[in-house]
Amino acid sequence: MFIVNNYPLAIIFCVITMLCWGSWGNTQKLAGKTWRYELFYWDYVIGVLLLSLIFAFTLGSMGSSGRGFIADLAQADPKNMAGAFLGGIIFNAANILLSAAIAIAGMSVAFPVGIGLALVLGVIINYMGSQKGDPVFLFLGVGLITLAIIMNALAYKKASAGKQKVTSKGILVSVLAGLLMSFFYRFVAASMDLENFVTPAAGKMTPYTAVVIFSLGIFISNFLFNTILMKKPITGEPTNYRTYFKGKISIHWVGILGGLIWGVGNSFNLIAAGKAGAAISYGLGQGATLVAALWGVFIWKEFKDAPKETNRMLAVMFVLFVLGIISIIYAGQ
Repeated sequence: MFIVNNYPLAIIFCVITMLCWGSWGNTQKLAGKTWRYELFYWDYVIGVLLLSLIFAFTLGSMGSSGRGFIADLAQADPKNMAGAFLGGIIFNAANILLSAAIAIAGMSVAFPVGIGLALVLGVIINYMGSQKGDPVFLFLGVGLITLAIIMNALAYKKASAGKQKVTSKGILVSVLAGLLMSFFYRFVAASMDLENFVTPAAGKMTPYTAVVIFSLGIFISNFLFNTILMKKPITGEPTNYRTYFKGKISIHWVGILGGLIWGVGNSFNLIAAGKAGAAISYGLGQGATLVAALWGVFIWKEFKDAPKETNRMLAVMFVLFVLGIISIIYAGQ
């Protein structure tokens, strides 16, 4: 299987993760013009699972290093498989709650509370599980990125002043989403032998196998979570599976593309975790929020009619973000 053997390549993989995790939302925006989010999300989940299988039978099965996907799956301990599967369930619940929080309270509340909390707690949890990297520079970088996310939220709030009413329900859902999001990665990382991908310990999985089991957790749990969301949506009228199957092939492929993009980022992140460490991989990956902000500013023109003061706030945000990324990368040297 393909293995990352050096730290610089691991960082490149983490940066690709950041770009993928921060970019898949563009497909939701494209589909959202004619397609309900709940229906889009089914295609997204299918794309995530499809990508995991493609990688498992290609990168995860080629070469002479490590264990091939089929051999690795056959020897995997049921406890480790259950851990990766549970990680998928937790992620899916967190992702759906975050979407609900955006619908209730807006991005200016949901992202800094949800993703900010997930970033800080997630790095702490993953560092405790696998202590790789200088903690001073690691947590300095996390702090700077958190400040950047808060600055982005303040700029967004100023740009949309008076358009979104913040409720205690929205804040509570954001907190729940952030708490769940901070835990999913650790369950997946714990199912792998992060110290040795070449000859992993018996019962532990390679990242390729772990991602497949994780993706199955997302897909299977979606029959419960998304069915509830379709029947009792946060906004709009209820929808059903009949409507989903009536959708055009082209609109389904938009959602699948979103899942493929997110899946590439997820796989690259876990592949890189062997060299970078789970905390650094996770921390860099969650910087995707600021990548999404870049799309919003320059492509979707979300701040086009905003007060001039927001431009200064966005400039500060990007400076904090870059400094945070540099600090996290340096932490692993």
